[in-house]
Amino acid sequence: MVTEADVRKAAMALPGVTERLSWSQPAWFARTLMARIWEPGVLTVKTEEREALAGTEPDVFYWTPHHERSPQLVLVRLERIDAKLLTELLADSYRLAGGDKGNR
Repeated sequence: MVTEADVRKAAMALPGVTERLSWSQPAWFARTLMARIWEPGVLTVKTEEREALAGTEPDVFYWTPHHERSPQLVLVRLERIDAKLLTELLADSYRLAGGDKGNR
């Protein structure tokens, strides 16, 4: 299980990431939004594998009708993941948010 503090530490360890509020929740930005606390214990990240993640682990990954128009966004129940998976999810989201563009 990971916490919001773990998310903050892992996100801020990525080059150029900044933190600010988005919809009154903590959010982390590369060039664009890469992660945001959706509600307590739930993180929003970008991925190209939303359908596969939610299809294989629906108790961990899901989305709401609000996210239908944004097919790269998936919600993650933090209590059901470990630090290694968090790091992988944030790295993928960072890449999709343009974080690696200036760091090649």
